[in-house]
Amino acid sequence: MSHKRIPKRKAAIAAGGAVALGAAAFLLPHANASQDGASDAAAAAPRTLKAGDASDLASRLAGLLGDAFAGSYYDGENKQLVVNVVPGDDDNVIARAEKAGAAVREVDNSMTDLEAGARTLKSQATIPGTSWAVDPRTNKILVTADSTVTGDKWDRLESTVESLGSGMATIRKSAGAFRTFASGGDAIFSGGARCSLGFNVTAGDGSPAFLTAGHCGVAAEQWSDAQGGQPIATVDQAVFPGAGDFALVTYDDPATVAPSEVDLGDQTLAVSRAAEATVGQEVFRMGSTTGLADGQVLALNATVNYPEGTVTGLIQTNVCAEPGDSGGSMFTRDGLAVGLTSGGSGDCTSGGETFFQPVTTALEAVGATLGAEGGVGAGGDQAGADAGAGDAVDQGAGDDSGPTGTH
Repeated sequence: MSHKRIPKRKAAIAAGGAVALGAAAFLLPHANASQDGASDAAAAAPRTLKAGDASDLASRLAGLLGDAFAGSYYDGENKQLVVNVVPGDDDNVIARAEKAGAAVREVDNSMTDLEAGARTLKSQATIPGTSWAVDPRTNKILVTADSTVTGDKWDRLESTVESLGSGMATIRKSAGAFRTFASGGDAIFSGGARCSLGFNVTAGDGSPAFLTAGHCGVAAEQWSDAQGGQPIATVDQAVFPGAGDFALVTYDDPATVAPSEVDLGDQTLAVSRAAEATVGQEVFRMGSTTGLADGQVLALNATVNYPEGTVTGLIQTNVCAEPGDSGGSMFTRDGLAVGLTSGGSGDCTSGGETFFQPVTTALEAVGATLGAEGGVGAGGDQAGADAGAGDAVDQGAGDDSGPTGTH
């Protein structure tokens, strides 16, 4: 029996162009690194990197630079990793970052200071309809308030931000209201609720499963691939609200074939592995309501105060989403799984802020694996990945697309 959802609107895959898909590049050693100061200028030229490789370099530099590391972001125009550094008494910290291949920017606010500011916001301004995250491009905490934050609530938020000191945080208003994106309709169903599959995975016991949003997982235990249809999967673990918004849902039939791919409509994109997001990175999202959408990562480790409670550790983006898109997959051109749709404000007509659960964190929490690391659907996926190299994810009239499972 097939459980592949049929798209109402289709997303197209087109060949070539500036948006070409390609296999992820491996981070190469800095071949021009020099032992003497005379050639340091040549050795310090920033590397040209893909966003996924920039994330790996950022993680390495965070450990290498210690307290001097103040965040990083991906400069998509120049294809470079920009690293914020607070030099302090260490005169060599900038040279070390440049030698590793990053473009270096000296800033005033350390990560310790920014994290302390976020803790103050948590203790004094945990107000439904607000969010905050460190924005490495401004070296400040970006605080967002939706349309429900007015009167005394706005005054409280504003005074808390002002108490952090000049140059530490900024506030902006969002026209919509923060909400999770679950709805009634089609895609994966339970009663009157509709959500979207994120990514097929292999559970810790080797059984086929998929990830979706935690607020979907706590709303209902069993899910179907057709409205009013028989359940095909059962929630195993779910987290919401709290330290994330993710759920592991296992297919009821252990013989289910759950390929590691995203359904783009008339073609699929093979998913090779999970990857950390990078600020400034281009990402795509598939959801059962709005289909394919794209945008950019704005911040990491965001805290969002939904009406149902506070969720931490999310990715903030400007990718649009609407009710029913919850749990849907966020990914890169070259088939890296990045996030699961959580919630936000706005829609795909007016735009808005959206938040995603990092896939890497969800996999670690539930003990599952994805792509080549897992046993479900791994065989044969490489052919799909190779076939996708050089193709483009093109915004079509996509709808009701996502990873599929059959049995």
